[in-house]
Amino acid sequence: MMEKIIALAKRRGFIYPSSEIYGGIAGFWDYGPLGVEFKNNLKKIWWKHMVYERDDVVGLDASIIMNPIVWERSGHVSSFADLLVECKNCHHRFRADKIEKETCPNCGQKNNFTQPKKFNILTEVYLGVTEPKQKAYLRGEITQGVFVNFKNIVDSSRVKIPFGIAQIGKAFRNEITPGNFTFRSREFEQMELEFFIYPDDKEGDKWFSYWKEERFKWYVDLGIKEKNLRFRDHEHHERAHYARFATDIEYQAPFGWSEFEGIHHRGDWDLSRHNLTYKDPNTKEEFIPWVIETSGGVDRATLFFLIDAYYEEEERVVLRLDPRLAPVKVAVFPLLANKENLVEKAKKVYNLIKGEYLTAFDDRGNIGKRYFSQDEIGTPFCVTIDFQTLADETVTVRERDSKKQERVSIDRLKDYLNQKLLI
Repeated sequence: MMEKIIALAKRRGFIYPSSEIYGGIAGFWDYGPLGVEFKNNLKKIWWKHMVYERDDVVGLDASIIMNPIVWERSGHVSSFADLLVECKNCHHRFRADKIEKETCPNCGQKNNFTQPKKFNILTEVYLGVTEPKQKAYLRGEITQGVFVNFKNIVDSSRVKIPFGIAQIGKAFRNEITPGNFTFRSREFEQMELEFFIYPDDKEGDKWFSYWKEERFKWYVDLGIKEKNLRFRDHEHHERAHYARFATDIEYQAPFGWSEFEGIHHRGDWDLSRHNLTYKDPNTKEEFIPWVIETSGGVDRATLFFLIDAYYEEEERVVLRLDPRLAPVKVAVFPLLANKENLVEKAKKVYNLIKGEYLTAFDDRGNIGKRYFSQDEIGTPFCVTIDFQTLADETVTVRERDSKKQERVSIDRLKDYLNQKLLI
């Protein structure tokens, strides 16, 4: 299954290996013309849901590099680590928790590993023009940018607890063993909400449960099959150094159940480490808020939506993506490419709707192959201009999944498509 997904992703311009012409680099990926649209659609929908549709959330875009003291105070310099083992035979290194039956994934040797050692996965960078340069870090998570701006946002906005700060952005981890396509990468994107609440156990339980269910429903609403999703609570020894409680939303991927969003009760860990407090405007009481976090991987979600939508039906491959996620929303065809009057009319219809959303124009090959080509990239609707169009100003609109066709007048085509596309 994964071989088919990877091949489709490259062939149709979703995802390419980074700098492939020079052999690539492990753990880094480039999003092609369709991939960037797909990924941007996912982020736009998340932002709309989290920020625009709520009265208790504001947005932020923090810098990727911050003062290194941030990472010392947050505990990442001392605690942000994986256990690493090395095969004594081939000298390849692996995450200790990913070794099965004590067998080396590279050479097959058994029971021939070094003792596990902690390996900090923060990525170091060096700044300045003279030696010695200042050591800093590419952020290992986007979360800390929210916490160090907590006071700025409270002072400059009209937010009151309970409230949230949403952010989408790149993070970097020096992963020991990147793999499973884009699932485990060294450069990735996160979409996170830090939701600040009163420091009270009942409040913590209420909001932790609320955000668990809210995030689960969001993925189901966007088309992931509910049977392919589950919650998995972290055992005490699994929790990150900042977490009081933690639950993962996992997807049943071809390579096993895999986490792609975490809901964490961070307590007052972060704000207390940065010596930040909140003064209640009504009671004037000053305290350290607790934080409930939802942290989703944009790249992992993109991959799982792609996998979940993949469907083979006889001679065609279909990506049954929700129309809101589909990279190309509509494709416009002339029935016959060698009839100038049909091509000219098709281009007029294409120009009529192309400014609304990403629209494709295709006059190559026969109409059946064009339909199948659009099915393979998830295009929800194809509009065909035929000889009847020239007579009565109607077009044929074909729906991707059912293959049903409907005649629609050109003057109401935009409204028709907007309604179908949930725009």
